[in-house]
Amino acid sequence: MPGRRAWIVALACGLLASGFVCAQVSELAQAEELLKQKQSEQALQRVEAYLASRPKDARGRFLKAVILSEQNRTADAMKVYIELTGDYPELPEPYNNLAVLYAGQGEYDKARSALEMAVRANPGYAVAYENLGDIYSRMAGQAYDKAAKLDKTNRSAPLKLKAVNEMLAGAPR
Repeated sequence: MPGRRAWIVALACGLLASGFVCAQVSELAQAEELLKQKQSEQALQRVEAYLASRPKDARGRFLKAVILSEQNRTADAMKVYIELTGDYPELPEPYNNLAVLYAGQGEYDKARSALEMAVRANPGYAVAYENLGDIYSRMAGQAYDKAAKLDKTNRSAPLKLKAVNEMLAGAPR
């Protein structure tokens, strides 16, 4: 999906700036800086060194998943996010980022479920609500497309599909 990687990086940088991942620990701070400089392999090495002595640290694990996403190692990133949601169900960010990866694979039901967990964890997490709206829109588009294909005489489904597609045209994927 074009733009998905850039969107994930932007989301991650926003989370880094917001303080979720912004650690005072020098290894994580160095890893964050390396990621910003597009040196993801070196960033991953720093995070793994940090996690070697703190394997359950949520910030380090989250940053590791962000880096793996940046490296297009989606399955590995998803595994880390899933483990994070199990260990820290109160954190909405891992659910949100997991949803982004599911959506990138067209798995909108899984993305919706993950986003619903994110908003349960933090009802004030606006990013997850916006992403949930995007997922619902994509799911609506799929339903309108299916309706139009099943009933060639249906005139409203193609119009609704066009409206959804136009609305999503400028949205990050």
